[in-house]
Amino acid sequence: MPSPLDLLEPIVRDVIAPAAADTDQQARYPRAALDALGAAGLLGLISARAVGGMGRGLAEAAQVVERIAQDCPCSAMVLTMHYCAVALIEPHAPEAVRRAIAAGRHVSTLAVSEAASRSHIWAPAGTATPADDGAVRLDAHKSMITSAGEADSYVWISRALAGEGNTLWLVDSRLPGLSVPARFDGMGLRGNASSPIVAQDVRVARADMLGADGAGEQLKGMYLMPYFVTLIATTSIGLMQGALRRAIAHVAGVRFSDTGSTLADLPTIRAYLARAQLRADQARLLRDDAVAAAAQGRADLRMRLLQVKAAAAEAALEVTDTAMRVCGGAAFRKDLGIERLFRDSRAASVMAPTTDVLYDMIGKALCDEAAPSPERTSE
Repeated sequence: MPSPLDLLEPIVRDVIAPAAADTDQQARYPRAALDALGAAGLLGLISARAVGGMGRGLAEAAQVVERIAQDCPCSAMVLTMHYCAVALIEPHAPEAVRRAIAAGRHVSTLAVSEAASRSHIWAPAGTATPADDGAVRLDAHKSMITSAGEADSYVWISRALAGEGNTLWLVDSRLPGLSVPARFDGMGLRGNASSPIVAQDVRVARADMLGADGAGEQLKGMYLMPYFVTLIATTSIGLMQGALRRAIAHVAGVRFSDTGSTLADLPTIRAYLARAQLRADQARLLRDDAVAAAAQGRADLRMRLLQVKAAAAEAALEVTDTAMRVCGGAAFRKDLGIERLFRDSRAASVMAPTTDVLYDMIGKALCDEAAPSPERTSE
C-alpha cells in the first residue's frame, strides 16, 4: 500500500502548488486541494480502518501537513483543522459521519475561539440551553474559524448544558441560525476562510454532543491538544522549509554581472541561511519529540505541547524574515513566493493560544515545579 506521502506528492505537484499563488491572491478556499486529498483517502488519514479510513496517527498527519505547508500553508492549515476535528469526532461521533470523512466526502473544522474570550479558548462564552422541543439551543459569536461556511461540520464548544465546565458538539454547518457575517480578507493565510460564525437559536440534538456534558476540557486535553498545537507548529515548520528552499535557489542562481559570482558566494548570505536552517531544524526536532511524547504517553507531554507551538511560530517569523533579507528586493515580487510565506508565517504566533499566552503557561509550569512543597516550607 502506498505511504501517505507517496499519495500526497502528485497532489502537491499537480494541484496544490500550482494553485497556491491564486489561493492567496484571490483569497480562494482550496476546494480543489481538499477534493484531491479526499479522493486519495488523505482526509481520512486518521480515521479508523473500521470505517474505511487509513488508521494512521499524529506522526503521519504531521508528515502530510508539513509537506503541503512548504508550498501552500493555507491548504495545510485547513487540513490541520480538519484533522483536529477528526481527532474528536473519531471517538465520539456517529458512524455515518466517520465513514463520510474516511471516504473523503466530509470536511470538518474546529469552532472554538470566540469574540468574547479571545485567546482564552478554554473559557467559551457561547451557551447551550435546553429548548422546549427537547432539542438544545446553541448561541455564540465565534471568531476566526478556519473553513467557516466551507466545512460540512463544526466541532463546537459551548458552556456546559448543566453545571460547570464546557461541552463539545458536532454541528452541521447547514443548520438554520448559523451565519458567516464577514468573509476573511487579511494579510496571510488568505484562502482558509477564517471568518466569524454567529449562531442564533441553532437547534441541535442531545445526540450531537461529543462526550459527556461539561467534559469538554478533559476531552480536548486527551484527544485534541496533541493534534492541535503540534500540527499548527508543523504548518510553521513546513512553511520555513518552503521559504528556505526558495531563498537558497534564488541566491545560488543570481550572479553579479561584473564578477560572475553569485549571492551564495557571499559569506554573510551563507551565514544568514545557516542560522535560519538551524532555527527551522530546532523547531522540527522539538515537534518530533512532542509527537514521540504523545505516542509514548510521557510525563513531559504537556510541557512539550506548550513549547512546540510557541517555538515553531517564533522560528517562522525569524526564518521568513531572513529569507526576505537575503533575497533583497526580489523577495518582494509575487513570483518568487517568499513574500507570501512571509505573510502566512505571521498567523501562528497570534492564533490562540497565542505565543505570549503559551510563554506565560510555560513559565507558570516551571515555577510550579520549583515551588517548595508545603512539608518543606513548614520545616
